[in-house]
Amino acid sequence: MNAIDVIIAKRDRARLTDEQIDWVVDAYTRGVVADEQMAALAMAILLNGMDAGEIARWTQAMIDSGDVLAFGDVGRPLVDKHSTGGVGDKITLPLAPLVAACGAAVPQLSGRGLGHTGGTLDKLESIPGWRASLSEEEIAAQLADVGAVICATTPTLAPADRKLYALRDVTGTVESIPLIASSIMSKKIAEGTDGLVLDVKFGSGAFMKTPERARELAEAMVAIGTAHGLATTALLTDMSVPLGRAVGNALEVAESVEVLRGGGPADVVELTVALAREMLVLAGITDVDPAQVLASGKAYEVWERMIAAQGGDPGAPLPVAAHVEELVAERSGVLTRLDAYAIGVASWRLGAGRARKEDAVQAAAGVRLLVDVGDEVEAGHPLLELHTDTPDAVPGARAALNGGVLVSDEPMSRPTLLLDAVRG
Repeated sequence: MNAIDVIIAKRDRARLTDEQIDWVVDAYTRGVVADEQMAALAMAILLNGMDAGEIARWTQAMIDSGDVLAFGDVGRPLVDKHSTGGVGDKITLPLAPLVAACGAAVPQLSGRGLGHTGGTLDKLESIPGWRASLSEEEIAAQLADVGAVICATTPTLAPADRKLYALRDVTGTVESIPLIASSIMSKKIAEGTDGLVLDVKFGSGAFMKTPERARELAEAMVAIGTAHGLATTALLTDMSVPLGRAVGNALEVAESVEVLRGGGPADVVELTVALAREMLVLAGITDVDPAQVLASGKAYEVWERMIAAQGGDPGAPLPVAAHVEELVAERSGVLTRLDAYAIGVASWRLGAGRARKEDAVQAAAGVRLLVDVGDEVEAGHPLLELHTDTPDAVPGARAALNGGVLVSDEPMSRPTLLLDAVRG
């Protein structure tokens, strides 16, 4: 085997053999295949695609590059969820304790934010004392005791994916659906869960801009799960407007707690319950209504135990920004545009996100939405708040919002959140 032959094969639209895939993924992980060679192969895959068999084998090769987690018998069925990322997408925070309160165990291995999309670990690290890094033994113990854990991916999980992901980010090959699908699914399969629900988003604030592309990605990931014996379902959800009213780390934690206490924005509750229903079906739990469990406060009790188990103080005050400014309506009318991407970039510029993986984030920075699409507003009425510890960041955030927040005379309603489901 050599890298040049593999590159040429995919360049010329040939189907890669199982042996070629196994070799090139392993050799790249070990440093035998150089970055420039894997970059050429990634571009060939982007341009010429892969069939379902190639994608499944590529996924397996990335799984085989590291360890597969084994939590043992935790006394409950294991089921997980993954979102393709969005703005204000704090759903993991109320969802994991809710599903645990319904009787399943949720091993939620999560990541950090980059660019305009937030990261679950960044949000939870705004809670005093909470720690993201757990050993496999600690994860298993917490699953058995609490039923839910949200933590960082273990270092030995799919190392080929970490290396390839960084390369794709700097070579213009992020958009390849075979590489996106295998990246996500290799980590989720290596987690050792019994069932997986995918939240595949589309719209301005999502990675996939159209429902058609989101469906293509969802179908590819469900096919991978099925090929690997993992029960997998995907929901297609709209991300043209932010989820909820809070965008930013501590702001989103506070909103998640509202939801867990039986309140919170209707769209966050709707999506949390919808994903919980799908997860419980895959876990074989059909006699529990997650909407009732959420309203009862039982999920909040699990949240408190989950946070405390990882060193956090669930009752501690969350960080508050040193500087808050309002964006007000320049005219009277109806809020007809609240663009998720614009809001996400504004929050990022205020300090809630990072441009590079090594950048620090501000726990209290972000955007609080004061009105919703379709609401009538008067001139001078506050539309949103900008929260930051660095006031110099506000002009850049305001610039990001130009054209993204619009008041007009046209009647408008919020887009439908749930579009469709793809099942294995």
